[in-house]
Amino acid sequence: MGEIIELTAADGHKLNAYKATPTATAKGGVVILQEIFGVNSHIKNVCDGYAKQGYVAIAPALFDRVAPNITLAYEQDDIQQGLGYMKKVDSDDALKDIDAAAKLLADAGNVAVIGYCWGGSLAYLAACRLPSIDKAVGYYGGQIPQTIEEEPKVPIILHFGDKDASIPMSAVEDVKTRRPDIPVYVYPAGHGFNCDHRGSYDAESAHLALERTLEFIG
Repeated sequence: MGEIIELTAADGHKLNAYKATPTATAKGGVVILQEIFGVNSHIKNVCDGYAKQGYVAIAPALFDRVAPNITLAYEQDDIQQGLGYMKKVDSDDALKDIDAAAKLLADAGNVAVIGYCWGGSLAYLAACRLPSIDKAVGYYGGQIPQTIEEEPKVPIILHFGDKDASIPMSAVEDVKTRRPDIPVYVYPAGHGFNCDHRGSYDAESAHLALERTLEFIG
């Protein structure tokens, strides 16, 4: 279902991306934003899933600016590697790459950004800064509380787990207090609950979050 394509950002940077296309006429486009583990098999599966739901899905390889073709698993060493790569990527540069994917999807209809972990934080920034997207969805974005002063320019919803060791509920409550206009959904789950490659995967929470996301993006 999917293929590797090349995107060109506004600053001329070229990066790989995974693209999955539905078999019928597209309902719209989604930009899938990776965790700290690169565009790995899980992120490709997420794209394939959205394609089955009728969306053209593109996952830009946001680590390509510091190292090409990074795909990591979910062991402790992978986490440390992924954090290291993430810290080397400037958020403004990542947004350029996200923008390139969104613009490529413009012909598919409305474009939503859907991000997980680091990608969830970037989805919030994309909602605030990118005119090329129409909606945004953030899953357990740990940096969202630090950028909550920025105001989203497009509708956005957020998903968090109440057992997330890296995002305390006090931070989630702060987001809800400071942005009461944003729907914030909290699940009885930990960080990464949407990823069926991780021990923290929670099938019931992942299914409900997906239902809400699909209803939201239309």
